[in-house]
Amino acid sequence: MGSRKNPQWRVVVADRRSPRDGRTIETIGHYNPQTDPSVIVIDSDRARHWLDRGAQPSETVARLLRTQGIEATGS
Repeated sequence: MGSRKNPQWRVVVADRRSPRDGRTIETIGHYNPQTDPSVIVIDSDRARHWLDRGAQPSETVARLLRTQGIEATGS
């Protein structure tokens, strides 16, 4: 998402075996660091759903989840 010099990211659920920019299972939010304050929109119900089923967030997504008050269970 976004455009040149205007980065915006989607928070997605993807299979580990898929390529980085490959097929995703579900988009659960987005992040726009260009605004002040940064806009972080994450569907907490869907995030908890996937975390409860064993999804492992990347370090960046785990930080965004903590910012939104969503704790990643397990490790």
